[in-house]
Amino acid sequence: MVRVTDISLAIVLGGAFGVGVCLLLTLAPRWGAPSLSRRIAPYLRDVADVDAMRGSEAGTLDIAGLLRGAQARLGALLGGAEGVERRLRQSGWPMDAAAFRARQLVWAVVGVAVGGVLVIVLVLSGRASGGLALLPPLCAVAGAVVCDARLTQAARARLARIEEELPTVLEFLALCLSAGEGILDSLRRVGEVGSGELTAELRGVVLAVGTGSPLGDSLALLARRLDVPALTRSIDQLVAAIERGAPLAQVLHAQALDAREDAKRGLIERAGRKEIAMLLPLVFLILPLSVLFAVFPGVFMLRLGIG
Repeated sequence: MVRVTDISLAIVLGGAFGVGVCLLLTLAPRWGAPSLSRRIAPYLRDVADVDAMRGSEAGTLDIAGLLRGAQARLGALLGGAEGVERRLRQSGWPMDAAAFRARQLVWAVVGVAVGGVLVIVLVLSGRASGGLALLPPLCAVAGAVVCDARLTQAARARLARIEEELPTVLEFLALCLSAGEGILDSLRRVGEVGSGELTAELRGVVLAVGTGSPLGDSLALLARRLDVPALTRSIDQLVAAIERGAPLAQVLHAQALDAREDAKRGLIERAGRKEIAMLLPLVFLILPLSVLFAVFPGVFMLRLGIG
């Protein structure tokens, strides 16, 4: 009990001492002095970083600047912001790449904390080894990877739902156009009646058109934002039909038929992959057990000398 108490006290005092030394270094003249950009910032008010100037003038640790620097380094390490922005748009998460990197950084910090707690528990339980030093960084990497995987999974799931809703939405639009409504009124009706992901995007298109954006540009922006091949093809055909004056109902019927054929083809491909995956337990589990049940009685009888 005395040994455990001494180790815990040493960990707490060592952590407090390290934090104190870091704070003293930030207040030192060489470390805490404002840089050249901070000194000339008051004379460039249009590009001055007011929060950074205030933190520098107060002589305190610039937490926001450190967080921004950590986000930039994490983004450079894990890749550019274009792929993250595209997946965020596809998943429908209301944040930008910087906010997602901040969340990913928080997950990494939590992973470091969890790894540190595990190291302390293992050391106190007498299971210490040299490999425990790798546990906190591995937990940090795992936290960042899990956060990125959640975003990728959310984007894939939402795109799959949009692809499933596309034929129904196109047929409903064609039905509204055949009934005599205009394309904008048809989009508004589909957005009001529907409750899926694609109808929510169409409500955004109707809202953008209502605020002054051209219909073709709004639909093209929707196609670029979601980046779904079937939806992009349908919107391109629809915009071309609007510009050339072609019958929209026939175009939408043809696009709905093509979308259903694509969905049927994708279903057949998934069924083929599932069929191959089902062979794994058949070959490696069921077949060996069948052979074992067939061979074991004969081997048992031979060992007993029967027959």
